[in-house]
Parts: sequence; C-alpha cells; structure tokens
Amino acid sequence: MAVSIAGGVRPGKLIEVERRLYKHLIVGKHKVAAMEDDANEKLEQDVNKLDIERQAIKLRLEKQAQAQATFKAISNQLTSTVNNTLEHQLASPNSLLTNCGINENQILLLNLMLAEDPNLNRIRPLISSISWLSRDLTTLINSPASKHRRPKSGDVQVTDIKLILNYIGIENLRLLLPYFCLRNWLPTGHANLLWTGRKLWRYSMITAIAAKTLAGLHNRPISLSYTCALLNQMGTSIILNNSAIIFETHWGTWLREASHSREKEVYDAVMATEYPAEQVFNHVMNKGHRLNWQLLEQLDFKDSDITKVLKELDTASHFSQLSTDAAIVAKASCFAKIILLEEYQLIDPQERKLMLDYYEFTQQEVIRLKAQNYRKLDLT
Repeated sequence: MAVSIAGGVRPGKLIEVERRLYKHLIVGKHKVAAMEDDANEKLEQDVNKLDIERQAIKLRLEKQAQAQATFKAISNQLTSTVNNTLEHQLASPNSLLTNCGINENQILLLNLMLAEDPNLNRIRPLISSISWLSRDLTTLINSPASKHRRPKSGDVQVTDIKLILNYIGIENLRLLLPYFCLRNWLPTGHANLLWTGRKLWRYSMITAIAAKTLAGLHNRPISLSYTCALLNQMGTSIILNNSAIIFETHWGTWLREASHSREKEVYDAVMATEYPAEQVFNHVMNKGHRLNWQLLEQLDFKDSDITKVLKELDTASHFSQLSTDAAIVAKASCFAKIILLEEYQLIDPQERKLMLDYYEFTQQEVIRLKAQNYRKLDLT
C-alpha cells in the first residue's frame, strides 16, 4: 500500500526541489527579459558590458599561472570579507532595519489595508509620508496606459494624493500598495543582481496572483493572502540588497586602492571577482523567511495578521499544521515554483506530482490556477 505524504513532514526530495528554484533565482546565470514594470531596464547594457569585461580578464589571467594564483587569493579574500560583513549584519535584525529602508509607516499602511473598510483619512497621510510610494502612485495614475478614472484632458497631470487615491479606488489600492512596497524593497540599481531581481520579482508576482486566486476560491480574505505572498520575499530582498551594497562597497574600495598603487595584477583580480552568489544563496535559505516575521516583530507588529501568517510559514514543520490563510500562501508559492521550474526545465513530472500531493492541491484549485494570467497584475 502506498504511503501518503500529503501535509506531513516535508520529504527530502521536496526540500531539494524547492531549494533548486531559489538557487536558480539567485545563483543561476539565466537572463530574463524585462517585465512591463521592471525598474532596472537601463542597467542591462551596463551589466552585459561588465560581463564581457570580466570574461576577457579571466581569459587573460588563465594564461598566466602567477596571475591566476593572485586572482584566487584576492578573490577569496574579498569574498570572505563580504560574507563576514553580511553575517554580522544578519545576526542583528535591528541593524538590518537601519539599512533596508523598511519602516513602521510602510507596515502600518499594509495592515490598515486589511480592514474590511479601510479608513482613507488614516491611509492618506501615511502614503504622503513615503515619497517613493506617492511617486509610484502618481506615475501610475498619469500614465497613458492607466485605466483609472482621470480628467478627460490628457494634458492635465493629477498630483493631489487625495484625488489619486479616489481615482485608484480601495480595491486596487489593496493590490497596489504591497505590490509597490515589495518592488521598492527588491534589489534595484545593482548591476550584480539585475537578473536575480527580475527573476525574484516574477516569482513574487506569480505567487501573489496565485494566492489571490486561491483566497477567492476558498472565500478567504484576498488582501491578507495576497499581501503575505508578496511579503514572504521581504527577508530575501533585504539579504540580497544588503549583500549587493556590501560587495559593491568593498569591491569599489579595493579597485581604487589597487589603481592608486598601480598594482595591475591586484586590480585585475579584484575586477574579475564576481558577486558571491553561492554564499548569499545559503544565507537566503537559512535566514530569509525567518527575517520576514522577525523584522515585523522588531517594528512592533507582533500581533499583526501578516506577521502571524509569515511566522507560521517559517516555523511550521508540517503543511497540515498551517492555518487556512498560511496554507493558501504556501500553495501559491508551490505553484509558482512549479511554473518557473517547468519554464527552466528544472523539474520532472514525478517531482511536480510530489509537490502537488504534499501541498494537497485539489483538481479544482489546479484548474483555477492554470487559467490565470501571471504576466501582469490585473486591476479593476
């Protein structure tokens, strides 16, 4: 008789498959076309140029045994310095908050949007206090592609936040606020993480749309499932952002010092050293999901429904232990992993079946999820 694995202790094979997706997102060299809302499109040319330059230096170094030894020594030292600095930061969630750009107003705003009838008089000043969020909403409402109710004259730019929120509407705000928050927290502006950022953003959006779909199917609060699905990548985003800043800071300093000393071998070795994706991947696997709720507790949101769901997702040892809302996010994340792993040809049919069985997908859920458009967030 076959033994069911549904909802129990996660099988080792399942853990390996789920890690495979994150490894592809963070370590994989696969290049991804920009989505419509991508914030890094202008970086692509610089990234390609840097890759070519690094490859040229490596080819030259490979022809010189002594230079190759110098490269390994310098590269290992730089990578170790970056890794140690990152480990020190990750040991203190409070110190991470000072660097990550996440504050109480942002999280309070997301929590207020979970209410059955959100109070715009409380929400409006919070949005106004977050400059990048006000800018993103203003840009959205004034975009020629915007479907929202705007003045008939195309030359009129709407800048009043009260009008903007009225045009967008509460239900769209429930989708847009967590959407813009995660997009702002993702690693942007870092050449070393261009492809990682794009892949992680797509994974996040597929998960969020799937969670929204499942919550609607099961008559659960859509806003909670959708918001938690996005915030489940908050810790990962912070680790990636901080690691990129640390690497670029040390890398730039070492390059300047080598250039000033006119030590060409050292300069070339530093120049050819790549962002330590493998080490950062391990940090994400070990601490990414834990940071999701630790940072929210650090900001005094321990009793928030968002925090409770994110903590469940990190600490529950069995899928069957999860609340309905947390289970929806876990299922959505699983389905997103399957979609992407299939696209990258990194999963076989037996592994796909294992994932669907463990997370107890029903036929109705799979049919509904397959029918969704995961390329774009549909607003009303």
